[in-house]
Amino acid sequence: MRTLCSSTLIGEFFVIGFAGLVAMKQPDLSTSTVWLVSGIAMLLCVLLCGMVTRPGGIALGWVLQIALIASGVFVPTMYFMGVIFAALWWASVHYGRKIDEAKARFAAQAAENTPSGA
Repeated sequence: MRTLCSSTLIGEFFVIGFAGLVAMKQPDLSTSTVWLVSGIAMLLCVLLCGMVTRPGGIALGWVLQIALIASGVFVPTMYFMGVIFAALWWASVHYGRKIDEAKARFAAQAAENTPSGA
């Protein structure tokens, strides 16, 4: 699960950075505000890569997905990108858990089939 979720978060890191560049063109947003918010969101993406398997890591990821969709208020394309990344996040969590379960099952089978004297 960690690999899939981290890949999604790194993709979001870049999308948030590019959205910050687009948001800078908006006359009603100050450059410092755009980069403060974008920087915090980008930092959160990187930090979440290490927190995915810890308690609350997945929930924080969902908070990030909601914030990404909400950023569409300032950069309308982010509504679309936010929904795409929320779907990717769901798939990463869902299929990542299935992969982790399968790995655990295969490891248990391998341990059963290994002779105890080896």
